[in-house]
Amino acid sequence: MRMRFVVVTGMSGAGKSSALKMLEDAGYFCVDNLPVPLIPTFARLTIRESPNISKIALGIDIRSGQALSGVEQVFGELLKEGYPYEILFLECSTEVLVKRFKETRRTHPLSGTDRVDRGIEEERRRLAFLKSRADYILDTSHLLVRELKTQVDHIFVENGTYHNFFITVLSFGFKYGIPPDADLVFDVRFLKNPYYVPDLKALTGQSEAVRDYVLSSPMAPEFLDRLESILLFLIPGYIEEGKNQLVVAVGCTGGKHRSVTVAYELSERLAKTEYGVKTDHRDIARV
Repeated sequence: MRMRFVVVTGMSGAGKSSALKMLEDAGYFCVDNLPVPLIPTFARLTIRESPNISKIALGIDIRSGQALSGVEQVFGELLKEGYPYEILFLECSTEVLVKRFKETRRTHPLSGTDRVDRGIEEERRRLAFLKSRADYILDTSHLLVRELKTQVDHIFVENGTYHNFFITVLSFGFKYGIPPDADLVFDVRFLKNPYYVPDLKALTGQSEAVRDYVLSSPMAPEFLDRLESILLFLIPGYIEEGKNQLVVAVGCTGGKHRSVTVAYELSERLAKTEYGVKTDHRDIARV
């Protein structure tokens, strides 16, 4: 029976507790915030003396305080004693974390009486060494709880392959504003507009009829080819700079037809690459 020892860590508010609960539901023996010096002893007791336990998840975060600096030595001991481990790091943007802390009225562990964003940036600095060693990095900035569960299950239950770069292809309508979290924005208002076709107006880009109409535009196939090409050219550069998520926003006037079609087609193409891909349609349900 294969033993899995998973260290779950990351930014406060990024979903570590949720991830541990998901692993517990999947049959992992979970312990959160164990004192760092006790980790080797915990590993010996659970692995050597508890043969029925084959999956372990251990939560570590900034609450460990000064002891966090001893994690590197502890990890070395684990490997020396033959206990291989995997690190899951939960990342999240500062903007989203600030919003989450304000909504829940929680105090950030490092902010004290100072501003929350300063505490978050200090935590990010202190946890950088753990992120650099992580086997899996999940950015929860744009993930719903069910989407996080899908990712966790894929890695730790289904034993699927995972790559630490995630692309969100986001359709939107310019009339409602450009998404503030977009890294790259592409305007597809030059394509044929189904809005002016009576039989297609009430449908969306999720309809095959709408997609066929939009893609019949003379420029559509070449635009998709070039868009895919430039993204595949840029992504390695983003990865080299330490980025683990890219939000590609595709906009049309209302965000229901052309942008949805292009987002769908682009996601289908990117899904064939080594990167993780998610599609979201911000304005598709607007009237």
